[in-house]
Amino acid sequence: MRVRVDGSEISLRDGATLGDALEAANSTVSPGAVIGIIKGRGEKARATDSYWLVTTKGRVRIDLLDTGLKDAWHEAVESIEGLEGRWSDSGAVAFGNFPSSISPGRGAYEYSRFDVLLGASGFESEKSQLIFIKRRHSAVYGVPSESRGILARVVGGKNILDRLDKNDRILKVEPIVEWEDLTEKLVTSDMSFPLAEGMEIYSRFEVDLIQDAPRGAEFFLAATKDGSLKVDVVSSSYISSHVLKGEPIEFEHREPRLEGAVTVRTSGRGLGHIFIYKADRTSNPSHSVVGRVTAGLDLLKLASPGQRLTAKVRPERFMVLGMPLREAVELARTRGIEPSVDGYSGDDAVVIEQNPPTTMEVLKAGKVSLKAIQSSRLVRIELYDDLAPKTLDYFRHVVGLKERPVGPLPVFFVYENTVLFKPVINALRYKELLPENKPTGPVPAGSIGVTNQVAKRTGLIGVKFVEDRRYGPSGEKFEGTNIIGRVIDLDKLRDVKEGEIVYVMEEKR
Repeated sequence: MRVRVDGSEISLRDGATLGDALEAANSTVSPGAVIGIIKGRGEKARATDSYWLVTTKGRVRIDLLDTGLKDAWHEAVESIEGLEGRWSDSGAVAFGNFPSSISPGRGAYEYSRFDVLLGASGFESEKSQLIFIKRRHSAVYGVPSESRGILARVVGGKNILDRLDKNDRILKVEPIVEWEDLTEKLVTSDMSFPLAEGMEIYSRFEVDLIQDAPRGAEFFLAATKDGSLKVDVVSSSYISSHVLKGEPIEFEHREPRLEGAVTVRTSGRGLGHIFIYKADRTSNPSHSVVGRVTAGLDLLKLASPGQRLTAKVRPERFMVLGMPLREAVELARTRGIEPSVDGYSGDDAVVIEQNPPTTMEVLKAGKVSLKAIQSSRLVRIELYDDLAPKTLDYFRHVVGLKERPVGPLPVFFVYENTVLFKPVINALRYKELLPENKPTGPVPAGSIGVTNQVAKRTGLIGVKFVEDRRYGPSGEKFEGTNIIGRVIDLDKLRDVKEGEIVYVMEEKR
């Protein structure tokens, strides 16, 4: 039998499973992510009146009109893919040539901006062309007289139209099927799921980031750093992820939120929420567009709250914080980036800063400056997400671990067997740190504690070198202490001094 996996058709033996299909297509899925399956839609796809035309300048959506040319389009649609620009001027741009069933005429007609025509070069149907109108004008395009050649209207990606010229190509034609018509669709993570002829399988979605939004692009790369995106909210027009909710991000790039647009909320309620659009919406001054979905939109349409989806993001993130310096330098050169080193550069050096800080800026500059410290000053920690999720949201925010693998912790006070840290990042919205995962018995050495709102020094972070039966790591009684994790490299903290900055890196267990 034949099925499609992420857009590519593959052949499988009868009785094959989802796991067999993914293996044959060499597709990998992030741990815990779901896979989308559509059980056939060929006839509906061929009869649709809406299409995305993927061009070398971007995606343009057209809706066919009832002008008598639909049959000619459906007969020729397979020839449209791959067409090159034939000519362009201030009024229109044409792609061709391809054979069609139209009857060319010699009349001149008036056209409006966003009209899409079927015309013919030399008045020969074998040299038909797809013509996009950029401005209102009259012209002779070798079109059928009864319809004036008007096939469709551009309804999406209108900003792309003015940029198209004879040097562009139509790379792909994607039929748009109304989602409510697809009744046989599901998501699963069961690799033993049995497949049938004609099924479409979506293991991932793909996003191309926008160079004009370097910080927003990095924000999305941080949200998908493990190769997946968690879905928190689903509506008829978008899905939303709150993995970086509340994290400040500046507005950079405004454009219409077309189907497949990826945006970050930069102000107001929902700050830091990531949106991916399933339907066209107008631009919004609170939504910075940071990328576009280029494949796997059907998987996004299948998603439900709480599910995790495998994500492939281009360009690949350049983030070397926490890496041994030698490896970071080698990686940079492998990607065509010239590295320089600021600070310590010994054999045991680890990277704690990179400049520029974002992937897009590094790739644009073609160079990066790396700041390193001795590995003995980088402390590994394990955090207890299941036991203290709300307090860990505060901790990762103030240390910067939500967006980066390494973060600074300034040493506030050292006494007896205790080290206290006072973060410098503003965290006013966390002023109510409710009691969570309070100690009920002796607190083991190396535990990381955060003072909750029961005590006066809310938000203070502490670590003790010895077990304590009365007080938490931040020096408070048990009712004023939230335990969030433990220090793996406890000995590295024994000689720290007040005012020193300790760098921490979370290690997953």
